[in-house]
This record gives sequence, C-alpha cells and structure tokens, in this order.
Amino acid sequence: MSQQPADEFPLSFIARRNFFNFFGITCKILAITGSVLFWVKLKAFRLKEDITIYRGTIKKEPILNIKARQIIDFAAAYDVVDLRSNAKVGALKRKGLKSIFRDEWFIMDESDETIGSIKEDSLFLAMLRRVFASLIPQTYVFTVGGQRAGEARGTWNPFLVKYLVRFLPSASLDPRLAMASVVLLMAIEGKQRG
Repeated sequence: MSQQPADEFPLSFIARRNFFNFFGITCKILAITGSVLFWVKLKAFRLKEDITIYRGTIKKEPILNIKARQIIDFAAAYDVVDLRSNAKVGALKRKGLKSIFRDEWFIMDESDETIGSIKEDSLFLAMLRRVFASLIPQTYVFTVGGQRAGEARGTWNPFLVKYLVRFLPSASLDPRLAMASVVLLMAIEGKQRG
C-alpha cells in the first residue's frame, strides 16, 4: 500500500462537524493549530453515500472520495479512492448488526483484504451512548495487524461534534485511508446521533 507524505495527510488532527441539518453535514479536518486542512460537505437525504474530501476550505481541489457500494445497507462497504490518481486506496465495511450495540468497522486494503478494525472504546460506554447520545462523547480505537494504530477521541460539546485524532507513525495504515475513516465515522454515525 503506497504511503502519502505525512505533511499532506497528517497523523494528528482535529475532525469537526456541525449537527445534521436540512442542508446536510459539513465536516472539517483541522491541523492541531486550528487551521483548516480539508473540507467535506455531505448532501442530506441521500440513499447512497458519496462523500468527497476537498483540500482547504472551498470545493476547488477534490482529493479523496468515499462511496457506498450499495444503497442503504447496514453492513455496507465504502470504497476510498484517491481522486488525483483515480486509484482505490482501500475500503471500510461496517460490521452490520454488531454495530447496533457497539460501532465496529473492518479496515480493508485496495484488494478488499481485511487489515484492521475500528471499534468504539467499550461496550458499556457504547450502550450508555445509545441512551445519552450527546452526553457521552464517542471514542474509536483503530487497530491494524493486531496492533493499536490510533484513536479518534470525542470531546463533550452539546453544539459541535469534535474528535482529537492521533495515529501512530509506526502504524501501517495509509494516512489517506485513516483520514477517510474518520470522515466516514462522522458522517454515518453522526447521522444516527443527530
């Protein structure tokens, strides 16, 4: 799997989104210093997710695309494509019914081989989040090859969903796929939580 320079796709960043509204969801990827690196807008009421990540703050330079393979599938797979080379980077697949109680995803390479997973931090906290959605921030743990690769730790804010994201430099996870996974979590899980 080819790696992109760390300065283009940082290993540590802030992912932030507004609450779902009638016009869709807006996500931003910020540097730790707060400057906008990437911008995402998801249209409301789509049956098949098709998410484009743009460099900077305007829809000028599309760099990544995340697209569902099927319409409304609880165990859907989402392909991640680098739009500059039109090459598939990998895929993310939700673990279907298991995600009712605790969000779980497979991380797959460009050949759809499973290389890792994404899970909510604990079943107990996941169950509490289902009842008190906005009171307990979500934390996702990423593993690749059986080793911890990073985490997306939510912060408590009743008006904004925000994650502090840190991936380990030693993790063998393409940083494009890592960033796309955080965007997808904010889009899909975010729609469920309001």
